[in-house]
Amino acid sequence: MLHRSELNLENIPVGALGIIPVTGCEALGNKVNDYLVKWRKESAHHYKDDVAFTGYEKDSFIIDAKVPRFGSGEAKGIINESVRGKDLYLMVDVCNYSLTYSLTGNINHMSPDDHYQNLKRVIAAVGGKGRRINVIMPFLYESRQHKRTGRESLDCALALQELVRMGVDNIITFDAHDPRVQNAIPLSGFETVSPTYQFIKGLLRTVKDLKIDSEHMMAISPDEGGTNRAVYLANVLGLDMGMFYKRRDYTKIVDGRNPIVAHEFLGSSVEGKDVIIIDDMISSGDSIIEVATELKRRKANRIYAAATFGLFTNGLAKFDEAYEKGIIHGILTTNLIYQTPELLSKPYYINCDMSKYIALIIDTLNHDGSLSNILSPNERIQNVLRKYNNGEEI
Repeated sequence: MLHRSELNLENIPVGALGIIPVTGCEALGNKVNDYLVKWRKESAHHYKDDVAFTGYEKDSFIIDAKVPRFGSGEAKGIINESVRGKDLYLMVDVCNYSLTYSLTGNINHMSPDDHYQNLKRVIAAVGGKGRRINVIMPFLYESRQHKRTGRESLDCALALQELVRMGVDNIITFDAHDPRVQNAIPLSGFETVSPTYQFIKGLLRTVKDLKIDSEHMMAISPDEGGTNRAVYLANVLGLDMGMFYKRRDYTKIVDGRNPIVAHEFLGSSVEGKDVIIIDDMISSGDSIIEVATELKRRKANRIYAAATFGLFTNGLAKFDEAYEKGIIHGILTTNLIYQTPELLSKPYYINCDMSKYIALIIDTLNHDGSLSNILSPNERIQNVLRKYNNGEEI
């Protein structure tokens, strides 16, 4: 089991730690900060006389930064304390549409573009005075526009290059839509982290009667693009894996895309088995519900959908209906992006908290340590499975 105490943190810190949750990411930033404050209070006595560890223990590592707006809708980044020589971690949630600002008296909801501009404003306010700038952007900005089909912009690549030109050393994201976007910045730090362990832990904590073997459970990818996630999940849990592929009508274009005609299934029988559908995001939710409906038609038992990002762009009504009809038994998403109070109140929703994981990543990077143990959750998954099978508390 990976605990902070087991990490090899022998290197001196790169600089005094500073966390800047950009507007909209405060809730996650505060949780991450609480873990770091707790851990460093427990270990600071080892370094109390070492000048290299000055500022190692603090009551809070959060730096006071604001992005106020003018009446015209324009904005500026302001940092209200010194950041000189600090190892800075900027956290941004580009999907937090709950924030609003006034534009000539009209109320505007903040889009991913607004959040990305705010991130750049805060980097500009640092003004090159920080020792190092790291960006933690759980939902990678423009990651769905990762490749070119015809005359299209490559927005994700442009954004990554822009951040690197502004002085960002490391970019940490979660379950990037296509990790190959890092080819745009081959000489800079880029990590895409998978929350598979948190999904498994969340499911096992909530559902107490699962039989985790290939006879009773199956991992499913809802499309060909997410096959790697399902293959990994199936391998670490010892399950069979199946996948759907989307049959599209290439004679039409609707909303910029070829419409899906049907979801075709490839894999062994799902009859009587519990199923985990794993994907990177739930957007409108149409695909997940269609896939779950098709699995039910094939006599699957309980169906759980796990996705790193729960966007729910068309609301939750269709998920309520699917739950009531017994098509879906549970939905797991992380707290990496904004979650509505309505979502958190749903009986089928399982929330997977990622704050401790992010705190471990920040703590390790601040010590210039290796992330490889943290990014590979195999041992932790096997440990939590052993506990579950032995009836121990997870």
